Amino acid sequence: MAVEDVLFPGIDVRVTAVHVTAEGIAVEATSCGRPPPCPDCGCPGRRVHSRYVRRIAERRSVGRPLVISLSVRRFFCERASCRWRTFVEQVSDLRERYRRHSVGLRRWMQAIATFLGGCPGERLCQVLQLPTRRTHLLGLLTAPAVPEMAPRVLGVDEFAFRKGWRYGTVLVDVEAARVVDVLPDRDVATFATWLREHPGAEIICRDRASAYSSAVHEAAPGAQEIADRWHLLHNLFSAVEKTCHQHRPCLRKQAEADRDTEPRRIINPLPPPTLPPTKMAVRTVDRYSDIHRLLAQEQTISEIARRLHLDRKTVRHFRDTSLDELLASSRRGRPKGVLEPFTAYLTERFTDGVTSPTDLFREIRQRGYQGSDLPVRRYVTGLKSGTVEPARGAIPSPRKITTWIMVPRGALKPREEDELLKARLACPDIARAYDLARTFHELLQHRCGHRLLEWVRQAEHDTPAPILSFAQSLCLDLDAVTAGLTLPWSSGIVESHVNRIKTIKRSMYGRASFRLLRTRILLRA
Repeated sequence: MAVEDVLFPGIDVRVTAVHVTAEGIAVEATSCGRPPPCPDCGCPGRRVHSRYVRRIAERRSVGRPLVISLSVRRFFCERASCRWRTFVEQVSDLRERYRRHSVGLRRWMQAIATFLGGCPGERLCQVLQLPTRRTHLLGLLTAPAVPEMAPRVLGVDEFAFRKGWRYGTVLVDVEAARVVDVLPDRDVATFATWLREHPGAEIICRDRASAYSSAVHEAAPGAQEIADRWHLLHNLFSAVEKTCHQHRPCLRKQAEADRDTEPRRIINPLPPPTLPPTKMAVRTVDRYSDIHRLLAQEQTISEIARRLHLDRKTVRHFRDTSLDELLASSRRGRPKGVLEPFTAYLTERFTDGVTSPTDLFREIRQRGYQGSDLPVRRYVTGLKSGTVEPARGAIPSPRKITTWIMVPRGALKPREEDELLKARLACPDIARAYDLARTFHELLQHRCGHRLLEWVRQAEHDTPAPILSFAQSLCLDLDAVTAGLTLPWSSGIVESHVNRIKTIKRSMYGRASFRLLRTRILLRA
């Protein structure tokens, strides 16, 4: 086998010499292909004007740098009207015009820049002993051309350049699971312009944002919109959680009633609920007095806020809330520590007569407490002296109850089923939210979009306000929601690409321009 077949398979090159040293490998070669046509007029070259040598950096061979000294020909252009009097032949698959790297080495560095970016790619090239810098790596990136026609099933979603400040739009071919294009913002006009320039979308999967819906109605009125099912469940989750939070007093009342009905032996009764004043309580009382004194002088909310250096919302809150509620809120606002989940149990055991901090510390250690005994001793000492408020009976948080409601049937443990049943019995509104949420979940799971209007009518009668608001929002986007509950398409693949964009952003340390970020997203699609 000839040397050319090993180093340059399928390339019209003849090797004239190979020099191997400890520093690297130098290969001398000469082009021997057919004369190329003129790149300007296309006239075939016949006469050789001269030869000259191009030095090309190639990929490493047997662990050593490889440099090719390629002798190429310069031809005359026989056409008198051509502005190119001479031109140089280009050896395909080996070198390109104005490049000092071979085609193979350039592809390697382009792949490194695509997946790693500038600085990380430069560090990898240093390890691989490839001669390049980060600016050269980034210069190799060129975004692929966007297809003239939009995909049949188009997914659209937003992503953050800087969360809360600036957002862009990613467009995904849902069927092929690849990114089609990236837009610099999430404006209606930008997306509508893109849809006009790239027609052909028959189905558009989106979230519940109204901006994208307006753009679709304006630029692609014949396309079928599909509201994403995950966003529908997320919105329903938020509505159920608001309902549980609003009716938390019902759960507290039921928990205290159950606690009072349990027989217990009181050895050392708890101190009266009146607590010694704390810094927070003193500040609350002083602020309450100052605000109401100025209100009695007929001062406006804005004037009181300026004089006391407060926000107007704070002034209104102190104006409309009683002092007892403000003091109770200040006590509840203390930061939670590692002992917080166990305070209800400690209060229960203290009321039963177990007042030894050491014994209580051993008991909560068996229940999962990971802290030291010092917080336990302080809490028990406060219970004995009356300097802390006894913890009330523990009740599930609104988020936990909402999670129990939203999970599929049969996925809860027996204890969680019992807790959820107690919450439903304690509050009719939570029970109503439970029934509606489970029914909606079944509509989504079994693709029963034709029953959506029936569910909305049920939600309009004797329903908590958050659930009613959610049902009314579905009516504003009825066609897209019905399609989302009926058709198999969704924005799941779009969300996965949004997460991939976040990873690319982090690898670029937030310093990338939109052009570079778009290029890397499209190249890695």
